[in-house]
Amino acid sequence: MRSLADHRILRPAETALALELVTEMDLLRLKTIARLHARGLPPDVGWEDLLQEAITRVLTGARHTPDGVPLVAFLAGVMRSLKSEHWRRVRAATRSRVAGARDPRTFPGPEAALLEAAPDPERSLIAIEQLKAIEQLFAGDSQVLGIIDGLGAGLTADQIRSRLALSKTDYDSARKRMRRCLLREGLTCGPK
Repeated sequence: MRSLADHRILRPAETALALELVTEMDLLRLKTIARLHARGLPPDVGWEDLLQEAITRVLTGARHTPDGVPLVAFLAGVMRSLKSEHWRRVRAATRSRVAGARDPRTFPGPEAALLEAAPDPERSLIAIEQLKAIEQLFAGDSQVLGIIDGLGAGLTADQIRSRLALSKTDYDSARKRMRRCLLREGLTCGPK
């Protein structure tokens, strides 16, 4: 006699479809929302993980859908909450490493202050967009881009000049071009 039990393991999204909690169109919407929420997360936390975890929490009863709220909207909120929870854990781990680094025996010097200034995902994204804008602004000037890369790497003017094989005059001219362009674009800030 054949076994009546089905030995397949269904993923939470497949279970939600089978229980008719969501339609195939709802699942497509949720996949798109999950992809948006997964942007900026580390590679080990994929959009599928966010989606499956959100559906699992609803199926297990850990999260209850309020009356009158569509399930797609509620699951989108759960995914946003999962993303925030992930970044809270990352910030807490960073703070604990920094707290340990403040002990001069384990991490002496001013570098400990740099660890404390770890940016959150939003600030990181803004910084990346600003760097891309600056790269586009100086796309035709390889000397300026080389200087910017050197400054970003923490090199001194002498190190940058030797790395790019620039004379002092060429280096100063490139810096002036950079400064004039930034002023023209309104991308500088006054002295503090």
